[in-house]
This record gives sequence, C-alpha cells and structure tokens, in this order.
Amino acid sequence: MSGTPAEPVIDTHVILRDGDKILLSQRGGAYGHNRWHMPSGKLDTEEPLSVGAARELYEETGITVDPTHLRLVHVVHHNQDPTTDRLGFFFEATDWEGDPVNKEGEEKCLALEWFSIHDLPDVIEYPKAGLLGALKGASPLTEHGWQQ
Repeated sequence: MSGTPAEPVIDTHVILRDGDKILLSQRGGAYGHNRWHMPSGKLDTEEPLSVGAARELYEETGITVDPTHLRLVHVVHHNQDPTTDRLGFFFEATDWEGDPVNKEGEEKCLALEWFSIHDLPDVIEYPKAGLLGALKGASPLTEHGWQQ
C-alpha cells in the first residue's frame, strides 16, 4: 500500500518527577479542557529534541532543566485524525531549578499540581499513553489511535 509520505507533528513532553510525584498541568484551552497533561509542545525547526523539551518546560512552568539531564523514556506515534499524526517524545527530568509557576495564563493552563504516580487524575489519552508507557517501562514505543 502506498500513499503520501507522512509529515508528522513532532511533540516533546516532560515528566517532571520528584520521587513518586509528577507535575501535571490542567488544560484551559479547547483541546482537553479541564483535563491534565505534562508540560509539552511542538518542536521548533532546527531544534534538537532535548532542547525543545527544556524550552517548553521553561515556557510553561518557569522550571529550568539542562537538556543533557533529560532522559528519553518513551515515544508515542499518535494518529490524531485522518490527516494528522504526531510523534511524541517523552522525557523524564529529576534534576531542575526553580519552582513551578503557571506562565501560560488561564486561557491555556488552569492549574499546575503534583500528583502521585499511583493516583493520577484524568490525563488526556495521547499524553497518558506516553506517561503510562514510561512508568511501566515495557516497550519504548506506543502506537496510539491507529485503526488495526
């Protein structure tokens, strides 16, 4: 079967971890409103993955992390809709500087909160697939949202 070559959106997600707690943000925008996800965003052109992840974390939370201290823990190939798929790279950060603050405002982020990995809130499906994949430590890849 042949078709048009895929040009997926590349996303970075940061699992900011303090022991068994992780930082999540509650969505304020239309996508996933009131639900939770990790600090994340799209990779910029000519930007290494770890640098993009560190940039997004800082832009959303004010937390500074050295990109070389980010550990890639999972990859998700997500089928968003018939015309869009995404490659999500999930990084874990356990060494950082600063205290989390909502730098995005309520139109994008309603709250930042720490949650136990044993008692997670309602996380949006795509980031949840990467988070659970990282926490379970099984296969390094999850294919999410694809018709089988």
